[in-house]
Amino acid sequence: MNLVIDVGNTGIKIAIFKNSKLIHNESINKENFVNEVSELIEKFKCANAIISSVGLLKKSQISKLKSKINLVELNSSTKVPFKNMYLTPKTLGVDRIALVAAAISKFTNKNVLIIDAGTCITYDFVDKEGCYYGGAISPGIKIRYKSLHTFTNNLPLLESKYATQFLGNSTETCINAGVVHGVIGEIDSFINQYKEKNKDLTVVLTGGDTNFLSNRLKNSIFANPFFLMEGLNTILTYNLNK
Repeated sequence: MNLVIDVGNTGIKIAIFKNSKLIHNESINKENFVNEVSELIEKFKCANAIISSVGLLKKSQISKLKSKINLVELNSSTKVPFKNMYLTPKTLGVDRIALVAAAISKFTNKNVLIIDAGTCITYDFVDKEGCYYGGAISPGIKIRYKSLHTFTNNLPLLESKYATQFLGNSTETCINAGVVHGVIGEIDSFINQYKEKNKDLTVVLTGGDTNFLSNRLKNSIFANPFFLMEGLNTILTYNLNK
């Protein structure tokens, strides 16, 4: 069994894989990280693990985890199953590395655009030759709501809510229309531009806002909220077989 750990900006996600099949997933508390992970290692008899850390964990937590399981810490030096053409590979987020690995594994010999709609919205492109070039980063839905509230004097902080119309008739509906339709328009625009340059483009949508956005985009996509976790498992397996 493989243990996959994704330490994000807003929490920690755990997944257990049997070969390439996801058999368990959950979110855990950062403060009780070592104890909860230790219980999962024992319960599922995990022998190997990989951790992707965008958020911060204490070095002592990582050390304790290493004492319990064979652990791969994903970073810019980790061996990956694709050719990285990114100009600044040391600054490339580990979450984006994992997403590209998933694309290579699941869509062999395909041009793939991976869209991760989470705290930020990231766009990553890998071509059918297995070369990763980069993409784009923009503010996610929650950041957009929060920025409107933070950098103005009178606009309220709202929760994500789908706006059925472009024309808002109150402050709340105007904010919802601007944020939500702005994000949808941005994503569809990116997809269309990539399609113009890349034939037979496969588009994957993942991240925390996958369910919120997936049925509202004009373009056809594969929606997979576990794509990053699958990519981490791909990288772990790749390194174990080296």
